[in-house]
Amino acid sequence: MNRPIAVVDYGVNNVGSVLNMLRHLGVEAVAAHDAGDLVEAPSIILPGIGSFDTGVTNLRNAGLFDALKARVQEHGVPILGICLGMQLLTKGSEEGRLEGLGLVDAFTRRFVLEGAARSLKVPHMGWNDTDCIDAELFDGLQGDARFYYVHSYHVHCADPADVAARCTHGAPFTAALRRGRVFGTQFHPEKSHRFGKLLLQNFLRLTHHG
Repeated sequence: MNRPIAVVDYGVNNVGSVLNMLRHLGVEAVAAHDAGDLVEAPSIILPGIGSFDTGVTNLRNAGLFDALKARVQEHGVPILGICLGMQLLTKGSEEGRLEGLGLVDAFTRRFVLEGAARSLKVPHMGWNDTDCIDAELFDGLQGDARFYYVHSYHVHCADPADVAARCTHGAPFTAALRRGRVFGTQFHPEKSHRFGKLLLQNFLRLTHHG
């Protein structure tokens, strides 16, 4: 019997939308509220909206921060961060002062729009074409990928090889990352209809759920 995927609920995310999408895919998933909920999980999804420091603080207050790091770093459990969740995978953010999970060598930066791009709005919001780089994570999506974004900050990977997809808002930015069994998407796959559905199916297949 397959164990359910853990979708981390730490008070700054819409866990219900992710759970509904996974159930639509026929995958058993549960909301994880504390470290005990992660112990048996074969993989973890970390969604999130809101500010970086609030996310870190809430994870720590729930006893989830160190538990997440241990499950991923010591036990090799795959994790997918979504929006703020992807940013929390990094070492830190210009938005706050607290350290992130540091599961990938990356840092979260504020959008700086220059020249003609200064007319663009921040947050970057809405549907955007996305340049898919990782052939496995974006299998079936190359040349036909549009995802839904809502964010004012973006991730900068120290190693360009960790960039799994790019999007452009004034300048190119990291739309998705992949480092071993650590995955992240700046966009919301749970709000991206068939594109997000296929992305999640690929993640599940790559982590032995599909």
